[in-house]
Amino acid sequence: MLLADLDLYLFGEGTHRRLWEVLGAVTLPSGSTRFSVWAPNAAAVDVHGEWNGWQPVALASQGNSGVWAADVADAVPGHRYKYAVHSKSGVTVMKADPMAGAAERPPSDASIVAGPSQFGWGDESWIQARGHGPGHPLRIYEVHLGSWRQGVDDYRSQADALAQHVSALGFTHVELLPVAEHPFGGSWGYQITGYYAPTARFGTPDDFRYFVDTLHRHGLGVILDWVPAHFPKDEWGLGRFDGTALYEHADPRQGEHPDWGTFVFNYERNEVRNFLIANALYWIDQFHIDGLRVDAVASMLYLDYSRKAGEWIPNQYGGRENLSALGFIRQLNDAVAKEFPSAMMIAEESTSWPKVTRPTADGGLGFTHKWNMGWMHDTIDYFHSESVHRRWHHRQLTFGLLYAFSESFVLPLSHDEVVHGKGSLLGKMTGDDWQRFANLRGMYAWMWAMPGAPLLFMGGELAAWTEWNDATGLPWHLLDHPPHRGVRDLLVSLNATVTAWPALWERDHESAGFQWLDADDPDHSIYGFIRWAHAGSHAVACIANFTPVPRSGYRVGLPWDGEWEIVIDTDDPRFGGSGYGGYTWDPTMADAPTPRVQAARDVPWQGQPASALVNLPPLSVLWVAARRP
Repeated sequence: MLLADLDLYLFGEGTHRRLWEVLGAVTLPSGSTRFSVWAPNAAAVDVHGEWNGWQPVALASQGNSGVWAADVADAVPGHRYKYAVHSKSGVTVMKADPMAGAAERPPSDASIVAGPSQFGWGDESWIQARGHGPGHPLRIYEVHLGSWRQGVDDYRSQADALAQHVSALGFTHVELLPVAEHPFGGSWGYQITGYYAPTARFGTPDDFRYFVDTLHRHGLGVILDWVPAHFPKDEWGLGRFDGTALYEHADPRQGEHPDWGTFVFNYERNEVRNFLIANALYWIDQFHIDGLRVDAVASMLYLDYSRKAGEWIPNQYGGRENLSALGFIRQLNDAVAKEFPSAMMIAEESTSWPKVTRPTADGGLGFTHKWNMGWMHDTIDYFHSESVHRRWHHRQLTFGLLYAFSESFVLPLSHDEVVHGKGSLLGKMTGDDWQRFANLRGMYAWMWAMPGAPLLFMGGELAAWTEWNDATGLPWHLLDHPPHRGVRDLLVSLNATVTAWPALWERDHESAGFQWLDADDPDHSIYGFIRWAHAGSHAVACIANFTPVPRSGYRVGLPWDGEWEIVIDTDDPRFGGSGYGGYTWDPTMADAPTPRVQAARDVPWQGQPASALVNLPPLSVLWVAARRP
């Protein structure tokens, strides 16, 4: 036996937390490399590699574990290799190593002996301070590394350029579309063949470590999109690995995704769950990732996801819930919470499944955050509607507050909303060009003021006219034009203002941190609400006017009298606006107000003990803020 009995036992049990130290190509203290692969139904397994001209080296069966292993003295880091898996039916298939720490750059598909990392981390202070929830703001910039900036196409140069750009914008985290190795670039990384290998398109695993370390040194967290729901059918990948349905179900009603043409993981197998859970821990442990955004959770939860009657198999109770997937998700989140309590686990879950972000001990799924897909669709639909018709869409912006505190939400304007003919965010806005930009600025300020962490896909700061194309870089030249530059400058101001006024984020998941001023004025498409800081130390009022009609002398209720400051005005000329907004003259005041500061008076309004008069610009959002006297 080449592998320890305890390692094999834990793998068979599905609880080996550091599986990458056992399976795959592991460099031994002697300098040789141990190759180990799980293929329980194979007749035999050989490893072929560069060290001997690709001649086969037989692996030995490790008891009844289903694992095959061999020590190869001449194999060293950098060598390419593949497994020849001989099935009991007499067919031999060359397979990449499921546990490989590195792989060839596509379209080549061999695995590479990664060897121990030589990278020296310098992010200790970041790791010690990181966290999520109260006390830790979250504003996410989503990135596809292959198309963020043309000519910046390796991990190291991307790191420096991206860190500087995102820091200047004021986001707190970068979220990467999947970087695990994948053969087809057009999948954006969502169809993975190398779960343990950062894609070689941009460099080596240590180059990726440099990328993460650099962002951490700039005060930016790194979230990674992660895909445990399905995998592609490429011959060298996981599918039919040992000649049988090993990682997937054999029955296509359980084992194949009709939408994506991929295989579905079989969560009933201990070893498959272990492969995935250890992979999640691997990215956090070995690459210092701050969180995983788990893709396509809804497709995991429901056996009938995107299937017609007769195309799915009910669970043992006759229901549509995927009980084995539920067990896997809870085991996954419990493992991450135990090993890395400061790491985030974010669910892309598009249904109303309850308690997604509640602890597993309370019957929840155990995620730390959930994407609020309902909020996203309602908000985009509202701003896509003509302003004269918005009175009929008024509830689309208020409905989300009925459930806003049922989960810990992320508010996404993600890559999925600007591809496949959906158009750009600016293209979704209505009206003439001026109104389109005004609507976009208003939507951003509304989003940033809402309870929940904002997420914006790269290029949202450019206000592109056309939708995202993964084959080209972003249209950075647009920043030479004032309306586009104004949108960028507004995002900088939004992020800076949220940092300065914690009421806008520190109670995102508490209903007591939010209070409507006016949610019932559909005829004018005006909204107002207050965000409260802890202990009421300060407050920010958000007032929105989503028609092109300016409203002069609008009275807004405020929780105390004294000086209130306009901290955001999306109609400010420096953002491309008209400059109409601001405070208006109140005849009860002894002195005229300054342009940005107004003394609220003891005039009760909108359920508040004080109020002030403001001019509401067309298609705009104002934030007014003050600290309690």
